[in-house]
Amino acid sequence: MPTTHSADEALVKCLLSTQLPRLAALPLARLDPAGSDNVIYRLGGELSVRLPRGEWAAEQPEKESRWLPRLAPHLPLAIPEPVALGSPGCGYPWHWSVSRWLPGSPPEIGALSRPDRTALDLARFVAALHRFPVDLSLAAGPHTGFIGAPLARRDADTRAAIAATADVFDRTALTAVWDAALAAPPWPHPPVWVHGDLHPGNLLMHSGEISAVLDFGGLGVGDPACDALIAWTLLPPSAREIFRVESGLDDDSWTRGRGYALSTGLNAYTAYAATNPRVAASTRHQITATLADFQRA
Repeated sequence: MPTTHSADEALVKCLLSTQLPRLAALPLARLDPAGSDNVIYRLGGELSVRLPRGEWAAEQPEKESRWLPRLAPHLPLAIPEPVALGSPGCGYPWHWSVSRWLPGSPPEIGALSRPDRTALDLARFVAALHRFPVDLSLAAGPHTGFIGAPLARRDADTRAAIAATADVFDRTALTAVWDAALAAPPWPHPPVWVHGDLHPGNLLMHSGEISAVLDFGGLGVGDPACDALIAWTLLPPSAREIFRVESGLDDDSWTRGRGYALSTGLNAYTAYAATNPRVAASTRHQITATLADFQRA
């Protein structure tokens, strides 16, 4: 059974007071909902504290502390700026991090005021990330066997999820989407940097425009198709085409990306839909968008 931790306020205050005493007096407020991998607190007006919820995410703070400052100057959207890397302590077993607070709120599906501009901004971000020189020693994470990896690694789990949701979605139609993605030729070039988890919850909007990309826990190198995920998690069909063209993803990568979006949507739906209405709604949209896009193509 994986080790998990709730990271309550008392723990965070203990960690700050013992390791970063200059920040310990700042107001602390837990964010809810936060991500599935990290508990997040706002610290004063300018900072945030992120603590992995479980051992599956325990390597994220060190990885982000190392790589985000190197990537930031080359990307057209803001990303988290690490301020400090905390160590295990106060009964908490993993590294944790403090970053600059980024203003904004996650975009709402179906409520983009300028979807074409949003698609263009996201495409330019993805293209810039994919151009950055890779470090082949870095494995994607969490779920290191899946992010940026060939889709075949997801086959058994995806087919099981299609079967498990047959009372909700069209099993035959979803199988056709998945089979087409598996049949697409694999990425034939050297691996590129990938974010690996581009969905609305990992984006911020400010003044009607995408302002930042968050949560680089899945950062790694591999098949760029996985970063097409945002096309089916956020963008309407017309803007989706802008993203496809401007991101530079070829037709085969687009087909694999649609399969990746289907697979991750089904995985999240089976894991969280019964207990989290927000995740249920977003993943239902993701799954049905991939199906509609496949049928349209």
